[in-house]
Amino acid sequence: MARIHRIEIGRLDYPLVGEFKFFKTGKRPSVVVRMTDDAGNCGWGQAVPVETWTYETVETVESTLARYLAPALLGAEPSDLAEVHARMERAIRPSFSVGQPLAKAALDLACYDLWGKQSGLSVSALLGKPSIAEIKLSWTVNAGSLEKAHEQLEQGSAAGYSSFNVKIGPPQTPAYDRDLIRAVRDFAPGGFHWADANTSYDLPTALDMAPRLAHAGFRAFESPLPPNRLRDYQALKRLGALPILMDEGIVSPVEAEEFAALGMLDGVAMKVARCGGLWPAARIVAVLKSHGLYVFASGLTDPDLSLAASLHLFACAGLEFPAALNGPQYLDMQLRPRKDVMQVPTGPGLGIDIDEKAVRWLS
Repeated sequence: MARIHRIEIGRLDYPLVGEFKFFKTGKRPSVVVRMTDDAGNCGWGQAVPVETWTYETVETVESTLARYLAPALLGAEPSDLAEVHARMERAIRPSFSVGQPLAKAALDLACYDLWGKQSGLSVSALLGKPSIAEIKLSWTVNAGSLEKAHEQLEQGSAAGYSSFNVKIGPPQTPAYDRDLIRAVRDFAPGGFHWADANTSYDLPTALDMAPRLAHAGFRAFESPLPPNRLRDYQALKRLGALPILMDEGIVSPVEAEEFAALGMLDGVAMKVARCGGLWPAARIVAVLKSHGLYVFASGLTDPDLSLAASLHLFACAGLEFPAALNGPQYLDMQLRPRKDVMQVPTGPGLGIDIDEKAVRWLS
C-alpha cells in the first residue's frame, strides 16, 4: 500500500452560532492536515483545541504537528495505525498519559481518511462493521440564568430535540444548578438527560448533587470531579445514586483499564478528539465493553472532519444513548442533522469533502 509522502498543515476556524462558555472569540478554531501518499491520494484530519477546555492551544498544535509529529510519519503506511501511533509517541513522549492527544488525533484521522480512500472503504468499515447507520443527538443547555436556559430548551425543542445534556458547575452556584436540572426535567420529562460538571465540583458538592440529579430523572453524572481525585471518584461511585461518567481523565486505554479496575466510574463520555484519534478511541470502547461499562458519546464541539470521525466510531460501538455532539448546534458547518438525527457518512474514508477555504491555508 502507498506510504505517506507529504503532510500539510493549516488553520480553519468556524463561525460560532450563539454563545458557549468555552469559546471566548466568537469562533471555533481548528487545525487541519492534508496527508498525501506517494500515489497522489489525499486524506484529511482535524485537531480541535480550545485553551479553556483542553491544555492544547491552536499554536501548540500547529507547532507540534509541523516540527515533530508530521515529520515522524513520513514513509509510514497509513493503514498501520499501531506503527503510526508508536512513531508519534516516540516524537512526543507520554507522561501520565498521552502527550499532545489533540494534535495526534489530527494525524490519526488523516490516516484513516487516506486508508479509506486507498481501499474504497468507509472509516466505520475499517473499524469494524457498523451496527447502526444514524446517531440520535442530545441538545446542550449551557445557561447562566433560568431565563436563558428556557430559551435554549425551546430552541432545542423547535429543532426537533427531546433529550438534553446540561452544563453545571462554576461559575454557576450549586443552588442555581439544582434549579436548572429541575427546569430541564419539567420541560422534557420524557427525555434522556445527563449533567456535565466539567470536573468543577468538589466531593461534598458532588455527593449532594448526585441524588438530586437522580431524583430529577437524570441518567448520568459526567465529570463531576477533577480526574486526579481517584478516591473521591470511588466514593461518589459507591454512593450509587446514578451512573458516574469520566471524560477528561480518560485519554488512553490505559486509564480506562486502570480506573475501571479501581472502581471509579460506571462509563465514559467518549471524545475521539481528546484521546488521540480513532485508533485509541476504539480500543477504549473495547475496554469499556469488556468491563460492562457504559459508552456515552460526547465531543469538543467538533466541526466537520472531527464530527465525522465521531459518527463512525459510535456507529461501530452501537451507541445506545443520545449523543452530546453539539458541533451542528453551535457551528456554521457542513455536516447537519435532520432534526435530532445524524446520518453516518458512507463514502470512502471519513466520507466528507473538506471546505475549499482550508486548501488556501495549507503549508
